[in-house]
This record gives sequence, C-alpha cells and structure tokens, in this order.
Amino acid sequence: MDSFDIFKKLSVGAKFKKPEKIAIKPENEKSSAKQVKIKTVGDNVPPALSTFDLMKKTYSLSPVLMENLNKSGYTEPTPIQTQAIPVMLQKRQIFACAPTGSGKTAAFLVPVIHHLNKPLNKGFRALIVSPTRELAKQTLRECTRLCEGIGLRAHTFTKINKDKEKFNPKLAQKFDILIATPNRLVFLLQQEPPAVELDNIEWLIIDESDKLFETGVRGFRDQLATIYKACGPNAKRAMFSATYTVEVAKWSKKNLDGLVAVTVGNRNTTTTTVEQDLVFVGNEEGKLIAMRDLVKKGLTPPVLIFLQSKERAKELFSELIYDGINVDAIHSDRTQQQRDNTVKAFREGKIWVLICTELMGRGIDFKGVNLVINYDFPSSAISYIHRIGRTGRAGRSGKAVTFFTNDDKPMLRSIATVMRDSGCPVPDYMLEMKRLHKNTRRKLEKQSIDRSEIRVKPHRYQKPNTDIKDPASSKLKKESNEKNKNIKVKKNLVSIINVDQTSKVNKKRKSNSSKERKVVKKIKKTSA
Repeated sequence: MDSFDIFKKLSVGAKFKKPEKIAIKPENEKSSAKQVKIKTVGDNVPPALSTFDLMKKTYSLSPVLMENLNKSGYTEPTPIQTQAIPVMLQKRQIFACAPTGSGKTAAFLVPVIHHLNKPLNKGFRALIVSPTRELAKQTLRECTRLCEGIGLRAHTFTKINKDKEKFNPKLAQKFDILIATPNRLVFLLQQEPPAVELDNIEWLIIDESDKLFETGVRGFRDQLATIYKACGPNAKRAMFSATYTVEVAKWSKKNLDGLVAVTVGNRNTTTTTVEQDLVFVGNEEGKLIAMRDLVKKGLTPPVLIFLQSKERAKELFSELIYDGINVDAIHSDRTQQQRDNTVKAFREGKIWVLICTELMGRGIDFKGVNLVINYDFPSSAISYIHRIGRTGRAGRSGKAVTFFTNDDKPMLRSIATVMRDSGCPVPDYMLEMKRLHKNTRRKLEKQSIDRSEIRVKPHRYQKPNTDIKDPASSKLKKESNEKNKNIKVKKNLVSIINVDQTSKVNKKRKSNSSKERKVVKKIKKTSA
C-alpha cells in the first residue's frame, strides 16, 4: 500500500496477531569473526580467538566461568568478543565499538570476572558506569549469572536516600563489582565522609560511552574526572559503545595509554537483520492514523514505540488505551518502582506494546522484540541506530518503521544514509537532499521539534453521523415521524374544535348581554 493511502482510513479497529512462543537463541548463534569485518588499531594487538575453548587454553579461563557462559547461551564468541576479550585479558585499555545486540556486555564482564578471580572482602574492585538505571540493572543480572559459583558479588544502587544513609565502606566489603549511573555515584562520593570508596578499583568500564559524552549531557566529563580521581591509580579503563563518535574516540586516544581500538562492521550502521521502512504521514494527525493502520493490519508483539518527550508518550498512551490495545508507557515521570514493574511485565509478555522515550533507547535487551516504531522522528542518526537496535538482536530478524512529516525533512538524509549502509532500499531523492552543515546539524539535534497534540479530531467525542443510512433505523425513524404527524394532526383538530366551541359560547354570551341591555333600558323608560 502506498504510504499516502493511510489518510483514507479514519476509523481503524485494534487487532493483534496471537503472540508466538519465541525460541530464545543464544546471543551469538549466527555471528562469527569470518562473517563480520573486525578492525583493530593499536600496538601489539593480540589475535582474535574464534572459540571460548581457545580463550580457555590461551588465558586459563576458569572452568566455572566457562560453564556459566554455556548456561547463559554463549556457545561461541561474537565478533566483538573474539577481539575485546583477549585485549582485556592482557590488561590492555580498550575503546570498542560494535552494533547493538552484539554481546558487548559479556565482552567486558568475562575478562573482569577472570581478573578478579575470587572475593577478597576488601571492597569494590571493578566499576561499571551505565547511562541509565535500567541498563545498570540489566548488567547486574548478566553479571550475577556469570559469577554464579565463583563467589564474586555485584551491587547497584536502588534508592539514593537509602544508600546515602545505610551504604558505607564496611558494607561495601561484601561486594566486588559496582554497577552505577554517574549521577548517583558522584553524589555518594561527595558525601562527608564519602559513602563509597573506590581505592581498590582494578577495572573501570564505561558502557554506552557515546551517550555519556554526547552534547547536552551536563557535566559528564567533570563527573568522570571525579570518578577517576576516586579510583585507584592502577585502574584499567575500557570504553564500550554501539556507535562511533569523534568526541569519544579523541578523548580515548588522548587519555588511555596503550589504547587498542576495536570496531566491528561499518561504523554507525544497523544490523542487517532489521527490515527498515520510512513512512511519510504528512502531519501529526497522519501519525495516529498510520499507527492505527498498522494495528488494523495486525501486530506481532512485543512492540516498542519511541516518542521524543514524556508528554507525548502520555498522550499516545491515552489514545491507544482508548482503542483497547494492551499497552503501557515508561518515562521519567514514573517512579523507579513503576518503571521496574513495567519493564518486568513487558519482558514477561503481560504488556504487548510499550511506549517509551529515549530513556529506553540505550542498551536495554528485550528478547524477541519484533517491531520498533519511531512515532517521532529521531533527533540524530545515532539515536536512530540505538532505537531500532532494540529489535533484530543476536541474529534474530526484526522490523523498524519510522514516521516522518514535513518538519522532519532536514534530518531525513542522515537516517536514509544509515538505512542505505545497512542494505535497506531507500528512495534516491532522500539521498540527494542537501547535506546539512555540521554546526547546523548539531543545533537541530539539540532542539526538539514543537509538535501538536497527539489526537485525531474525528476520533472521539464526535456527534453521530446523520449521513449513515441504516435500513432498520430508517424504518423506525419513518414510523416515529408518522406517529408524531398523527399526534400533531389530532392536536390541531382538537384545537380547531375548541376554537369553534369557544366562538359559539362567546356569540351566545354576546347575544344574551344585548338582550339584558334592552331589558334594562326598557325598565328605565317605564320608571321615568
């Protein structure tokens, strides 16, 4: 169907395909170093190892760790793991860039767990910094699985006030790995005395480093400096990201000694397992019509829908709930407990459609997401890559649909270029659009487009359509009209009769009154 045909449909009923049981494949089943290009830059880079057995033999990996890898579904290493794990096992500092869903979390957890080896009860020895609490909790779950039977314990902060009051260096001795967001960590470090001590840190991992360095994230470099200062002088550092940015690359080259840079595939592209579509919808009303058109055709849950702000997420949630869709929303206005419960329900299949903001666009791994809908156009190509990276993970197929209006045309070329580089067909006119100057593009990325309210006017609270002709209702209406007509005729006849009777009475009264006047006049004459 042509994308403009969506405007012809003004009433769409909600329909979903029955959710299929998803067979969870290992996160690296279809990946191999031979299929994907791996580029490394640095001195004396260790060779990539294509199997975990080779890693075990070369670096004496723990049998328990190997068993935990198998239990977690890692039968063979993904491309990023084949190179990043050997680099970190040699205690080299690394800047690694690989597509979403490529196994980056295990790529840094395996060497960290190997180096820590066993608990020493002297506090945190590894620190993983994540941009969001959701990603931190996901990393905690993965870390807990891989540490099973080894004795290492991981911790993440849940409630900041509770951690401020109860967390202390003595309590920290029970844990070996800390996973935290930069804001909470710096807050606890700045207490008097500091609530957290990082003197014994051996490894510092910055996950989704491009997000933490991107323009608009306030003061992260200052926060990072505070964290570095708190860490021990011998801490090794590793930067991991799904997208390549010049800022992170320059910073890493300048600040990390003996750096090894690892890039998997082409820079800033999406996985080839995701089918990508761009749909022109004209205006904001057209988006909701297109959304309902997708629902009418049938959606196979789970589905993620991205919007640019929490206000718009709330508006779309109200519309889809009204349509009877099994949907929920997650945004910064919801409490941490509400967000955790929503994510849990979505993972368990209790929620079929999850509406979210950029908050969920980074690192979160939902197994088997079938469709990502960019209801609002991404602010940058980086944002687009991370959003649609929620589907098509670990070799599975997925689909991404992106709506765009006339207001989104300035950024259209960059998204179309990403699609082309990922092997998706793109209209030539999009690629031939004028390239924006770097400063102009960055300015547009910072600004949010002022969009109208999410609501189609004819959708709800509308007056009944009197143009619709229903045979049954027409017959009833005709009978009712005839009945009303008969009643009206009867009322008119009664009125006519009443008027006639009144006029006769009045004439009689007039006649009687004239006779009386004649009698009175006659009496007066006689008396005179």
